[in-house]
Amino acid sequence: MKRVAWWGLWLLGAAGLLASWVVVGGFWVQGGLMKVAAWYLGMMLPPAAGAFGLLHSLLLGVLKPERRVLAAVVGVLSMVSLSPALILVGLWAPRYPADLATTTPAATVRLPLDGPIVVGWGGDTVKQNYHAAHPDQRWAYDLLVEPAGHGSADLESYGCYGLDVLAPAAGTVVIAHDGEPDQDPSTFVPNAEAPAGNYVALKLSTGTYLALAHMVPGSVAVAVGDEVTEGQVLGKCGNSGNTSEPHVHIHHVRQKPEMLGFGEGLPLYFRDHDGEPMPVGGIEVDGEDVRFVGDRVRHVGGI
Repeated sequence: MKRVAWWGLWLLGAAGLLASWVVVGGFWVQGGLMKVAAWYLGMMLPPAAGAFGLLHSLLLGVLKPERRVLAAVVGVLSMVSLSPALILVGLWAPRYPADLATTTPAATVRLPLDGPIVVGWGGDTVKQNYHAAHPDQRWAYDLLVEPAGHGSADLESYGCYGLDVLAPAAGTVVIAHDGEPDQDPSTFVPNAEAPAGNYVALKLSTGTYLALAHMVPGSVAVAVGDEVTEGQVLGKCGNSGNTSEPHVHIHHVRQKPEMLGFGEGLPLYFRDHDGEPMPVGGIEVDGEDVRFVGDRVRHVGGI
């Protein structure tokens, strides 16, 4: 009877491991939002099954020494299933596996700021763009203006603060959220309730959306339903939401970005500027010193 119970427990654990991956894989192969759902489910279902399997393998190895080989096999499989949890707790940040060359549609727009811009984060890799680990912000940018990265509590000391945020393309305003306070840039406090802060979302002619985030409270200059033209002022660069210093966050997404985190990010390129269509970012940290090593770009078009 005990033998049957042990084998039943092992089969239950093995079935759980297999089922968790089958569910995730079934969502994954459908692509689109189902693939996004698989990305997040993969951080939870296999690790849960893996935790059960690891516990079982430990018990099996201790209480049934003659089954140590089986326990080791179960333990290894369980550890593999546990690994996606590292993404969930921030210990591992692989890029969301969407291919820049085959993901469509792409948007090509003007820069949302005039004057010289530092690309804090941008590009196709996690090293150059930490957003690449998030499905909805796969090719997002964080754009700053020097002076930046000095950690001062004085918002006015940041070059980006208060600058006009411009519509990168013509479109219809579908979200115009205001009223979130600016953060103190000297003390970063994650804002899980309103990560975008004060932000505007535009629906483009492609049927996809641009989101521009972290504006100064009270500065949003458009309303839902407005038809905006390229270069029109949307608001002012601020430090509201989940942000460590004043900058403009912009990303292109297939779904209306009402809930940041769940959506399918799309390629975003810039034109009419003095750099590459997809400028790249990057940050080096030495103690308390932050150095931006990304591209420097500037709008050179007429609008």
